[in-house]
Amino acid sequence: MKERTVISLGGSLIVPTTVDYKFLKEFRDIILKFVAKGNKFLIVAGGGKTTRVYQQAAREIGPISDEDVDWIGIHSTHLNAHLLRTIFRKHAHLKVLTHYSEREEIPEPIVVAAGWKPGHSTDFDTVSFAKLYGMDMVINLSNVPFVYDKDPNKFSDAKPLKEISWTNFRKIVGNVWKPGDNLPFDPIASKEAQEAGIRVVIMDGRDLKNFENFLLDKPFLGTVIS
Repeated sequence: MKERTVISLGGSLIVPTTVDYKFLKEFRDIILKFVAKGNKFLIVAGGGKTTRVYQQAAREIGPISDEDVDWIGIHSTHLNAHLLRTIFRKHAHLKVLTHYSEREEIPEPIVVAAGWKPGHSTDFDTVSFAKLYGMDMVINLSNVPFVYDKDPNKFSDAKPLKEISWTNFRKIVGNVWKPGDNLPFDPIASKEAQEAGIRVVIMDGRDLKNFENFLLDKPFLGTVIS
């Protein structure tokens, strides 16, 4: 916790159906508790239901390219990121980061970021920000509690994993990103994290006590990919 902790905050937590302000308030309280201790955070916002509603609307009207589907998702993350920056306003960097081509000096304890380019999810953006700011770990908070040895939605005997190597994880998720894919971690981001030597911790963000345990270096439920 001495460095800036990088968090990929899934859109499924921010906007599962509508904006979950109760979750955001609890999440804010935990982050500010650690900020008061001198810790710093970089939080990357996902798109959530907002993304899916707008993407589906576009598809209902006519054919749409994968690139345009991604752009809708990217702008949805910008809206969610501005919401996060607003609720952390007194402690947050003055603008939302939306590109990772150049490192900025950020004195504030919290900085919020969002998607940049098509071709991947905000998981990739999170890994890219981690690389840019010299961090070697990403916490991925979503509605997925673990990485499983196979798809738990298809196989009742799927087993949760506490640890898995990047090589084995990438055998599970593959190497291709399609907008709307429901995977524990984006395949493009996985390749980037593996090459950069970045660990990713997958955990269910709805269990904020578990998230806090992790920040306190206590036992937690989740999967470490390294």
